[in-house]
Amino acid sequence: MTTTRAPGPPARLRAPAGPDGPAPAPTPRSRLFDAALALVVLVAEIDYAVDPDPPTGRHGTTGLVCLVLLASVPLAWRRRYPLAVLWIVLAANMLTPADVTRLTFYACVIAAYSAAAFSPHRTAAIATLALAVLLTFTIGRAVPHTPFGVEPTVPTQYVPLMISAPLVVVTVGLRTWKVRAAESRVRLAEVEQRQAEALRGAVAHERARIARELHDVVTHNVSVMVIQAGAARKIMDAEPEQAREALLAVEAGGRTALGELRQVMGLLTMDDDPDDPGEGELEPQPGLERLGPLIDRTRGTGTPVELTVSGTVRPLPAGVELTAYRVVQEALTNALKHAGGSSAVVRVDYGERELRVEVTDSGGTPGPAAATGNGRGLVGLRERLAVHGGTLSNGPRPLGGYRVRALIPLECA
Repeated sequence: MTTTRAPGPPARLRAPAGPDGPAPAPTPRSRLFDAALALVVLVAEIDYAVDPDPPTGRHGTTGLVCLVLLASVPLAWRRRYPLAVLWIVLAANMLTPADVTRLTFYACVIAAYSAAAFSPHRTAAIATLALAVLLTFTIGRAVPHTPFGVEPTVPTQYVPLMISAPLVVVTVGLRTWKVRAAESRVRLAEVEQRQAEALRGAVAHERARIARELHDVVTHNVSVMVIQAGAARKIMDAEPEQAREALLAVEAGGRTALGELRQVMGLLTMDDDPDDPGEGELEPQPGLERLGPLIDRTRGTGTPVELTVSGTVRPLPAGVELTAYRVVQEALTNALKHAGGSSAVVRVDYGERELRVEVTDSGGTPGPAAATGNGRGLVGLRERLAVHGGTLSNGPRPLGGYRVRALIPLECA
């Protein structure tokens, strides 16, 4: 059994009109200022109400003081309840005798400003302000014996105050504006300086990255070429066929180096034009699948290299594979430079949570290129590994030789 409900009134009629803006949130300082303002208005208007001279003398003092209290005391809450305060002050203004409108005039002006400035109910505030203007005009026309039916509301002794107060306010405002403008300039200069420092840091980081990439690409291939060329020179007369093979290896190493350099420079100079035909010619950065050609080039120098892969071989992120490839490349380069005549073992272990790469050599005689090393390659490897949360350990082995080990954490499936 289903029941149907009679259609109700539209949503805009069912729901009360909400505020047009955020409700005011007075601070302790503003509440203190409002209380002081209400007190000043109260004291000034009571002084006017108890004046025995006409026109206040024609009315009862008690009634006038009550009107002053009704119009002045609510000003202490003019920010928290601006519209309600305006309604209360307007009621006091309507009860004020026509010949003493100054009794509540100042409070009415302050309440009207507060409603316009702080009330979240904009429509009701505008309507109330229009009503206040109408009431003031009507009451003013009812005052007898005054030009245009409007009673002067500013006594002569208050004229200097009415002139000097706006000047003081404007002066303070200008000074505040100048101070804030100066602070804004200082903040802008600081922001520009931080941006310039960040730009310099980014440039330095990019230079270091380029230098690291070029070092990894060039060092290994050039070391292989130097060793092959030296071997060819030594055996050229005795064994020309082997010397020829060594020179062919030098040529192949040079072509490989040029190809990798072209790849690196192509990535650096690549623009955003999708129609650029040169962009499609770029090859992927080397990964673990290219360890075979790398080890073959090293074997071509006469250094025996053994490759062992354990664990479940699976595709890894390109950055991780490139980092692992560079670790093997740098370790084999160092073995060629610092341990001539040794043998090397490369182990790659695909673990569930980490990738382990280890390169060891059996130790040998440092070659001529060993004196030119500055350790920049190992520093670059640590920087590469740090990007992926990996670590690098290297050092001599207890029984001779050298070990380079890298651990790169992997995300679990």
